[in-house]
Amino acid sequence: MPKSIISEGKTSTEAIEKGLKELKVSRNQVDIKILEEKKKSFFNILEPHVVKVELTLKENEEKHVTVKKEKKENVSKEDLDKAKTEIDTFLSVFLKKIAETIKYEISEEDSVLHVLITGEESTRLIGYRGESLNSMQTILTSIANKGRNSNVKVILDIGDYKNARKKTLEDLALKIEKTVTKTGKSVTLEPMTAYERKIIHTKLQDSKTVTTHSIGENDNRRVVISRK
Repeated sequence: MPKSIISEGKTSTEAIEKGLKELKVSRNQVDIKILEEKKKSFFNILEPHVVKVELTLKENEEKHVTVKKEKKENVSKEDLDKAKTEIDTFLSVFLKKIAETIKYEISEEDSVLHVLITGEESTRLIGYRGESLNSMQTILTSIANKGRNSNVKVILDIGDYKNARKKTLEDLALKIEKTVTKTGKSVTLEPMTAYERKIIHTKLQDSKTVTTHSIGENDNRRVVISRK
């Protein structure tokens, strides 16, 4: 029996987005059915507009999602050591071309390689809102897994950028929460990376007054904060 859930929202779009978020799938992986749309009339004008939708995971997609959830990453110590060596080789050459004062450290924690780059000149590698940093992390991940069937995860930080950016986004989330709670109007944030969107969602997941969901595709994906 295909998995189904019922989701509610002020609009069908909002209800569908909430359902997709709960199932952790994209729109083309489910069948959607509008169950109920409670519209305002003269007699219920003070009641909220509610739309109920049923999302049913397509049979082939259900199997795919189940397998994906059950699959566990298994990175050997040998793969980690090789990945660490290759990243070290790359950075030792690449960073010298940027500035001699730039330093880096590679550490291992829970089968994940953490790369920390420091030095005054290292800020040049961050880019606008971390775009260059994210691109470089992608490059290091490719280097770590080149020619192997492993899935070594690499997390890069430059200086204390990620912690500082996280605090900025968390402060923004709380500020928008107050605005949405007061006005009742939804606020759509600027496009963000998946990492940044997750910070917003996580910060407001226990909010008693607002809810969050994402809209848009690829680089235009952004967070919407709405009144509950």
